[in-house]
Amino acid sequence: MTDFFEPLQFAFMRDALLVGTVVATMCAVLSCFLILKGWSLMGDAVSHAVLPGIVLAYIAGLPLAIGAFLAGLFCAVSTGFIKQNSRIKEDTVMGVVFTGLFAFGLVLFSRTPSDLHLDHILLGNILGITHLQMLQTLVFGGVVLALMLAFRRDLLLVCFDPGQARVMALPDRFLNYLLLGLLSLTIVVALQSVGIILVVAMLVTPGSIAHLWTDRFDRMLWVAVAAAVASTVAGIFISYHIDGSTGACIVLVQALLFVGTLLFAPKYGIVGRMKRPTCVNQFVPARR
Repeated sequence: MTDFFEPLQFAFMRDALLVGTVVATMCAVLSCFLILKGWSLMGDAVSHAVLPGIVLAYIAGLPLAIGAFLAGLFCAVSTGFIKQNSRIKEDTVMGVVFTGLFAFGLVLFSRTPSDLHLDHILLGNILGITHLQMLQTLVFGGVVLALMLAFRRDLLLVCFDPGQARVMALPDRFLNYLLLGLLSLTIVVALQSVGIILVVAMLVTPGSIAHLWTDRFDRMLWVAVAAAVASTVAGIFISYHIDGSTGACIVLVQALLFVGTLLFAPKYGIVGRMKRPTCVNQFVPARR
């Protein structure tokens, strides 16, 4: 056990654990809303679409986070606009938009001389995070969590039953754009730690795990956060001992936890359903 906890003696490992916990909590809470809304692919789309914004921000001499946020927001808004003004379904629109923006970002990146490393953008660098980046993660992560918790009831109704939300005169359009904005900001915050590619798993897997454990949304939030934080801590420790990619180890642990949940969850697990007796509905004729 002493050897296992050896990484705690290094400051960069303690910083990685702190930042990873904040990012995991933020992504886990948002993933619950995305799962209910059916926007899992939206996280994939926005995460890939931020690349051209990062390169353009570098060219203009602006903070990379600003460019990434604006590009992600543009992807989300343009997807909604095309869906509302065409007969193409939302998942198809997202596929077209994010692949086009990602390809545009790759072209810009290949034609722009810079000291940026594409591996750090795609895969993140949580072990090399600076104190300024750590401060940005803590501040913006706190803002995202505070907004999601403050609007959680309204967001839940919009995600679960949009028709009922309109009947209750909730500002459903504002809440949808708020959720898209929070998604973009979450991806920007998580970008520097787990990267563009792996942030997709952080936004989907915790909510999927929690959805297999419970039907109550409050419990779903707690289960998703617990699964995400535990996976992050375990992945960081494992990556240190095997000298592997930290972000990939975190996501791999999450994937293994999802497989275990899929098999052994008490109510919706495959094994649990097989053990429960099958109820056979018997027809009883009515008496005359």
